[in-house]
Amino acid sequence: MRGLTHRAVDAAAGLPAGTTSAYFRTRSALLTALVRRLVELDQAELTAAAEHAPVLRTADDLVHGLAALVAARTSGDGLRRSLARYACVLESVRDPELRDILVPRENPGRDAVRAFLTARGVADPEARTLTLLACVDGLVLDRVVAGPDAAGGGTGAIEGLVAAALRP
Repeated sequence: MRGLTHRAVDAAAGLPAGTTSAYFRTRSALLTALVRRLVELDQAELTAAAEHAPVLRTADDLVHGLAALVAARTSGDGLRRSLARYACVLESVRDPELRDILVPRENPGRDAVRAFLTARGVADPEARTLTLLACVDGLVLDRVVAGPDAAGGGTGAIEGLVAAALRP
């Protein structure tokens, strides 16, 4: 977070010095814009993934979908965004505006998980959806920190989480 400055953003974007500060006068405004953009990109990614994913018919379908999400968030651009997101999450501890922006949003991916759990008659599918997705986010964090070969980040861990979400 220390490296997030107007000057650094100008340099990274190949813009003339001072351009970023013309749009975002303060560091707080710059950080808020960054968090809004990260959430926008995440929402677009989840929406696109849900539109192209098959209907979740089995627990294996859900496991494979969540494994694909973990893989997407821990490689390439997804990894860079995950690193930025987690840095912003820590920053939000001191900034209620950032915290409000980072609150999990409704999206087609979340809807698909909730619908899958509802169709299987689980108790309180909303709470289980949130818990399952929070656990998957923890797997993403583990892979970001420990690397792609992190013991807890494989399909077996996701199978266990899905099984737990489906328990009566």
